[in-house]
Amino acid sequence: MKFQSIKNIIIAFVCFMASACASSQTETNKTLKTGAEQTNLYVANLKGKTVALVVNHTSTIGKTHLADSLISLGVKIKTIFAPEHGFRGTADAGEHVKNGIDKKTGLPIVSLYGSNKKPSAAQLDGIDVIIFDIQDVGARFYTYTSTMHYVMEACAEQSKELLILDRPNPNGHYVDGEVLNKKFASFVGLNTIPVVHGCTVGELAQMINGEGWLGGNKKCNLKVIKCLNYKHSTPYSPPIAPSPNLPNLQSMLLYPSICFFEGTVVSVGRGTDKQFQVIGSPNPKNGNFTFTPEDKPGANNPPQEGKLCYGLDLSKINAQSTEINLKYLVDFYNKSEDKAKFFSNISSFDRLAGSDSLRKQIIAGVSEQQIRTSWKNDLDKYKAIRKKYLIYE
Repeated sequence: MKFQSIKNIIIAFVCFMASACASSQTETNKTLKTGAEQTNLYVANLKGKTVALVVNHTSTIGKTHLADSLISLGVKIKTIFAPEHGFRGTADAGEHVKNGIDKKTGLPIVSLYGSNKKPSAAQLDGIDVIIFDIQDVGARFYTYTSTMHYVMEACAEQSKELLILDRPNPNGHYVDGEVLNKKFASFVGLNTIPVVHGCTVGELAQMINGEGWLGGNKKCNLKVIKCLNYKHSTPYSPPIAPSPNLPNLQSMLLYPSICFFEGTVVSVGRGTDKQFQVIGSPNPKNGNFTFTPEDKPGANNPPQEGKLCYGLDLSKINAQSTEINLKYLVDFYNKSEDKAKFFSNISSFDRLAGSDSLRKQIIAGVSEQQIRTSWKNDLDKYKAIRKKYLIYE
């Protein structure tokens, strides 16, 4: 009986702390204001100008889309540019996003994913200002910041003004991972930044501009409307899922650690209701938890579709961290029955990692600590660069 009473007290305390943390985060989200919400800081400067938006379903003021809000405030919008996953955010990762017309506003939608990643001179003809407002998750391989980079290039080349309406970064409280080797630059990593870069999109845009990463001495005419009451230590849970396979904060916090598996035989839960919260493959050695990926909206033909996968359920763990967890990757490789086939897409894995070093280190049996040590010099240099462009404490 005594033991049961102590157990009940512990359970009650844990529940209380979880409730307190949730309440604290809700309060934080109430007092915090995104750049988009502070219309008094930018709408007056848009009057009399023709505007293009780089937006998706996360680009809202409260429950109203930014496009609808700006139109109601008398702003003249000519074009909507849509990133990966499309304007409404329903397309699968890597799926072709089509041009079209937004049924609600009648505005033309131009895809910036696929063959047309950068707005052309013709597409920017008659545009005075481009507004970028998209929720990011703070990982180098999340492609919204690559879209931003190409938009910055286009603005620099066509002498257009770029206005970034900043949003908090759910992984903005730390910096970690290998700094990208430029030889491995791709749409899942364009700039020499680590996997977890610790910047909001506004800070990252200032870094791209200030470090000359647009190339050819190009500079973008850039203005950032910063978030109010935000610090990098501020816990933030985006009110709208930024893409179909990052449905909640847990998936966003785990994303930097388990996205590497996308270049391996291991499923990250695409085609389940725990996307980026479970990992597994048909190898029973991986763990006792099982799941079977299925074809569904937002997860067309997912890896290991229809196969029973063994692995780990990470949906309930404390995923708040100050470093990438490499243990999952190393353990799953070591348990692999056919190590030669573990890295099922070598080029994809190396692009996600930022070089071929991580793959080679894992194959060679290098320890997690030794891998981290190999990142240190480049990470220290990056952190010194990052300091120059931080907007928030």
